[in-house]
Amino acid sequence: MRVFFFFFLLCASSILFAQTEQTQNVNYDKYFEDQFYLGISYNELMNKPSGVNRRNISVGFYGGFIKDIPLSYNRKFAIGLGLGYSFNVYNSNLQSIKNANSISYQVIPDDVSLKKNNVNLHTLEVPLELRWRNSTQSEYKFLRVYPGVKFGYVFRGNSKYVSGDEKMVFQNTHINKLQYGLTLSFGYNMLNMHVYYGLNRLFKDEALLNNQSIDIKPIRVGFIFYIL
Repeated sequence: MRVFFFFFLLCASSILFAQTEQTQNVNYDKYFEDQFYLGISYNELMNKPSGVNRRNISVGFYGGFIKDIPLSYNRKFAIGLGLGYSFNVYNSNLQSIKNANSISYQVIPDDVSLKKNNVNLHTLEVPLELRWRNSTQSEYKFLRVYPGVKFGYVFRGNSKYVSGDEKMVFQNTHINKLQYGLTLSFGYNMLNMHVYYGLNRLFKDEALLNNQSIDIKPIRVGFIFYIL
């Protein structure tokens, strides 16, 4: 986690420096916006089963490249299609337990001295955005509103539990490999908010708590940084 956080701070600092160094004298008629992105988010779970609560703060880091495809002559409207990577952690008191040939779930009692209990996902993402901005070829400070969708393929999803002398870490095969949801990025200049609202469940149908499917879905809210 510390490595990801350090990497994010380093990249964000590079973006700020690059945006400051851009000049206002552009000698070409066509231009594109927001080709690279980096972000950090606060993560939460929706539709939690009874008794399941958040434990500790859950965060995520993400970044990638988006191809800007203008739709209008003045280039204020565009489509963005990209490829990226994200690492997301979801902390809660919902424990995943790996048995010999199966995975079970239980709610950790409040009196248990819990150090860590989370699900963490490494995901390849494909964002698709409909973009509006009031930019020009010589103006780098502008308003933007980018609604869209994001599709993700979870190539590694782990469950982790640490309490006292007990530690359990394993790849959780109950995690849905395909994740998708609605997105919205909006802001001005470097200050931009990003929201992801998951449309499908984090776990497959076979993930059961008290003989009922675990229907939790992710939601992420944070900041996103763009660079040409």
